[in-house]
Amino acid sequence: MREIVLDTETTGFEPNEGHRIVEIGAVELFNHMPTGNHYHQYINPERDMPTEAFQVHGLGNEFLADKPKFIEIAQDFLDFIGPDSKLVIHNAKFDMRFLNAELGWVKKPLIADDRAVDTLTMARRMFPGSPATLDALCRRFSIDNSSRTLHGALLDSEILAEVYLELIGGRQPGFGLNLDQHAQNAGPSEIWRPAPRPQSLPSRVTEIEAAAHAAYVEKLGENAIWKR
Repeated sequence: MREIVLDTETTGFEPNEGHRIVEIGAVELFNHMPTGNHYHQYINPERDMPTEAFQVHGLGNEFLADKPKFIEIAQDFLDFIGPDSKLVIHNAKFDMRFLNAELGWVKKPLIADDRAVDTLTMARRMFPGSPATLDALCRRFSIDNSSRTLHGALLDSEILAEVYLELIGGRQPGFGLNLDQHAQNAGPSEIWRPAPRPQSLPSRVTEIEAAAHAAYVEKLGENAIWKR
């Protein structure tokens, strides 16, 4: 099962008020595992970037001036998300509204609403009454988001992928047992193989935890499985 974890950055809150998308970031999951494939694009919104939006995203008019317009990247984006992959989005109504507005303006096929999986709705159902922002969920699941000083679509989609996997019960909840079935039904060019991460994840084991484990193993004697 292929899923795309997606985020957009915009000049404002409403496309019908003239606001536009300035950045799209997306990462690919297969059977709930990151493949290493991603899509990232800055976009010239063909309008000024409001001061408040610049303060949130750090994207100014000069930076965006030489970036492609949405009409130039629309097909590449559609090709990446494919015709039927689920789109995992935090506050999906917002991003879907902007994406379909932009696609409609350039006469491209719209994305069906039922393709969206809203992690905001999932979090509110799972933790009623608790904050459900991306930052709050990172704190809840002990996900490092220290590099998120500004909103960025690709970074947010990478963080959201980790949050999503926690919301559905942890990474690879099905243990990948349906990979063989996928391979049987796919042609040679379609069989998925995991790709290495662009950057290794940092260890979450603290020095205190590592020392405690080493002391425990030492007590088990020379035949302990950890010493083999």
